[in-house]
Order: sequence, then structure tokens, then C-alpha cells
Amino acid sequence: MLAKQRRSLILDQVRRSGGVRVSELTQMLGVSDMTIRRDLDILAREGLLEKVHGGATIGGHLSTEEPGFEAKANRELREKDLIASSAAAMIMPGSAIALSAGTTTYALAHHLPGIAGLTVVTNSIRIADVLWSSGNIEPTVILTGGVRTPSDALVGPIALNTVRSLHFDAVFMGVHGMAERTGFTTPNLTESEVNRALVEAARRLVVLADHTKWGEIGLSTFASLGEADVLVTDDAISPEARSVLADAVGELVVVPTSTDLTPGNMTRLSDRVDGRPGASA
Repeated sequence: MLAKQRRSLILDQVRRSGGVRVSELTQMLGVSDMTIRRDLDILAREGLLEKVHGGATIGGHLSTEEPGFEAKANRELREKDLIASSAAAMIMPGSAIALSAGTTTYALAHHLPGIAGLTVVTNSIRIADVLWSSGNIEPTVILTGGVRTPSDALVGPIALNTVRSLHFDAVFMGVHGMAERTGFTTPNLTESEVNRALVEAARRLVVLADHTKWGEIGLSTFASLGEADVLVTDDAISPEARSVLADAVGELVVVPTSTDLTPGNMTRLSDRVDGRPGASA
């Protein structure tokens, strides 16, 4: 039996029963404790289950759970900053871009002041504050308005009407979660609606998502994996996730976290089979 098939059976067993012991899995699958524990480690890193003493239980969060901005702000700081720096290098002077609300796009905002002729539309007060307080005359900032969510996104009819009246060269999108079956998701229905409008208003979708987002599934999908022209993540992403994403998105950029970020240090995977171009935003 292939390792991928074995892990699929383990996951099915955990989902059916809510939890499983290592000893049960070794007997069921006819492999060693060490093999099962290694499989559980991989599935746990992908966020598909949670390891506990002697076994595993159903992992992940409730699909409607929406952590606040402060709760997410101190997670994976280095990864987010390296992802943001990589994304900033894709932005051409004189372009019009959109930034969705989120902690990784918030990190990106710190890299934008001084880019000549840049116009930034955002539904995040925090992102707008970063850009307004930078002391630079660039970029021009447009805030959508709307009702604030727990994650500090501005949503609702005002935000939607603003976004739908505009057109962007690219949208840089943070996500709550991403998975092969569900695509890019958020736990907030109204935020999902605004995110979808941002995607539809842009020529290109650039998703910024650290490795912990893989396997997380929010209540609402706002874009499929295949709609992403570029996805920027970090090198702690699992090999299985990397394989899925490389096949699905237009271009996968994997940023190393063990070294300083320079253009020569970035790992770029080629465009998918359909040949969709990966021109800069």
C-alpha cells in the first residue's frame, strides 16, 4: 500500500470515529508504530488531524470560527514578512492594486511606501493606517468603507459597491484557509462576498498564505485554487500540499525561511500545464 493511500485510510478512520489509537491503526494497516506515528505527524502538519497522546483526533477549527486580528498578528511573523517581501517585488510602479484585510497583507503594506505612482485600494483600516502614517507621498490610498468584522475587514454593501466600481491590475489576498477540495476560504460570509468582488475586479489574483493555512477550511469559499495566478507561501509547506498547489495555481512561489530573502533565494515552480502566463503585477 502506498503511503498516500495509508494516510487517506487513517484520515477516514479518524473522521468516522472522532479519534483513533496508534495501536488500532497498526493492527488495521499491518505496519509498525513508527510508520503510523510518522503518518500522523504528516497529517497533523497539514492541519487534517490533531495528535494526542497515543493517537489522534479530528483536527482543525470550526468552519465559523473567526480569530480576531490581534489573535493572528503574532503568528508566523518571519514567514509572513518574507512572503510579503517576495510579493512586494512583483508590484510594478504606477499600478493600481487591491489589498484584502489580513495579517499577511498587513505585512505587505509595510513594504509598499515609496513605490512610485502606486494606488492601493483596501478594505482594512489597519493597512490604510500603515500607508498613511509612513510619511511617504506614495502610494495613493483608497479605503472602501463598510462594517468592520472581528478580523478587521470592512464589509457589507458600501464595501461591495466601492469594489465593484473599480478595476485593479492585481489583488493581493490573504486567506483564512486553503484546501484542495474547498479552495480559498473565510469563516465570514460577508467578508467572503467582498473578497470575491476583489477577485473579480482584478486582472490577477496573488494569494499570500503561510504554511499553516493549508488544511484550514472556513465556512465560505471565495475562490478556487485554480483562480490564483500566483500563490506565495513558505518552505514549511508540506510536500503533499506543495504538489497539489503546484498543479492547481498559475505559479507557486515558495520562500525559504532559513535564509535572507533575495531574488536568487526564491524557489519558483513553473506555470501549470495550461500555460497561463505569470507576468508581474
